[in-house]
Amino acid sequence: MNRKGEPLNIEELFNQLLGGNIVLLVLAALIIIALFKAVRIVPQSEKYVVERFGRLRTVLGPGINVIVPFLDRVRHKVSVLERQLPIHSQDAITSDNVLVQVETSVFYRILEPEKTVYRIRDVDGAISTTVAGIVRSGIGEMELDEVQSNRQQLIAKIKHQVADAVDDWGIEVTRAEILDVNLDNATREAMLQQLNAERARRAQVTEAEGTKRSVELNADAELYAAEQKAKARRISADAEAYATEVVAQAIKEHGIESAQYQVALKQVEAMMEIGKGTGKQTILMPSNIVDAFGDAFKMLKGRA
Repeated sequence: MNRKGEPLNIEELFNQLLGGNIVLLVLAALIIIALFKAVRIVPQSEKYVVERFGRLRTVLGPGINVIVPFLDRVRHKVSVLERQLPIHSQDAITSDNVLVQVETSVFYRILEPEKTVYRIRDVDGAISTTVAGIVRSGIGEMELDEVQSNRQQLIAKIKHQVADAVDDWGIEVTRAEILDVNLDNATREAMLQQLNAERARRAQVTEAEGTKRSVELNADAELYAAEQKAKARRISADAEAYATEVVAQAIKEHGIESAQYQVALKQVEAMMEIGKGTGKQTILMPSNIVDAFGDAFKMLKGRA
């Protein structure tokens, strides 16, 4: 009801409620807005660069952070995740004047965003240009064969020099890769011919070494056989000398009968060997063979 006793409409009721509390409502709204502007929740994968009146104030890390509302402003939100530059292809000339096309890729991450946002505008472009210059310089000091065989050494050199170059930008180079080294068709055909010639040379060398080894082994085998035959002859000679010595000793001790006994015994053994033959055969025997048997038996009886 109003002062006249008339009922209030909705507009009059709203104006009455706000008339005395408008200041409080505005103040509450300002406090809520200030709280929203003062509290900043930073994700784990990012860092916030805060400015005050256009100058660097601080860098907010992951978690809940509080800044001065209306004075401090989050100017840059920088991701600290590892990044990969697009695969870059560039030409380079080796020390032996061979044109090669090198494909490179670089991985990096931002460690100090306050340096990155205020010292360099295009991070990817700057790193790509730096890598291109380092790759050309590194390949220019190496021959083509070294580029192909010492790729890890070249990668380590690129990574080290790029890391030194981007240190002022608050960036860490985590990996540098040379994905491929391509040659033009003429160089590729020349290298293929050289490779085929080298393979043929190696095959000829291998075959020659095999022939040489075979000759050496055959010579060693013949030498070994000759040595064994010589040893056998020496052993046989020693045995014959020993037998002769025994016979001589027997003759010395027992007289000529010992020698005659040995001769007769050998004749008997020879006849026995001839008699062991099979089939029909004709045996020629000396005329005094019977006397030889008789003499042998007499000597055996006498020795018995």
